[in-house]
Amino acid sequence: MPTRSLHSSVLRWPDAATVHRAIALWAAEIGPQRREVRRVGYVGSYARGDWGVGSDLDVIIVVDACSTPFVDRPLMWNTLTLPVPVELRVYTEAEVTHLATVSPGVARSLEREAVWVYERP
Repeated sequence: MPTRSLHSSVLRWPDAATVHRAIALWAAEIGPQRREVRRVGYVGSYARGDWGVGSDLDVIIVVDACSTPFVDRPLMWNTLTLPVPVELRVYTEAEVTHLATVSPGVARSLEREAVWVYERP
């Protein structure tokens, strides 16, 4: 007969509403502090609603311009206050415009599922 151990681990993971509130607060804080920020949002499992234990948050930041190489841009942002691990992509406005040509899958994800939590006034 199966028995339940009182010493077994239970994994808890933040739900979509908790993650959405956290990224919205984070974006509302960094947006006004960094003038280059145009938009902040997320795509992926949290945006689609099919997240689960272990899901990360795929954050997108769109900036006016940036001379830092694309692969190094995430290092410029502190996402450690967010409740789940973050995969951060920082695009310039010009790069977003050209995504359909150079990375159609990413362009489709942004178009179909992006949840924008901050847009510069």
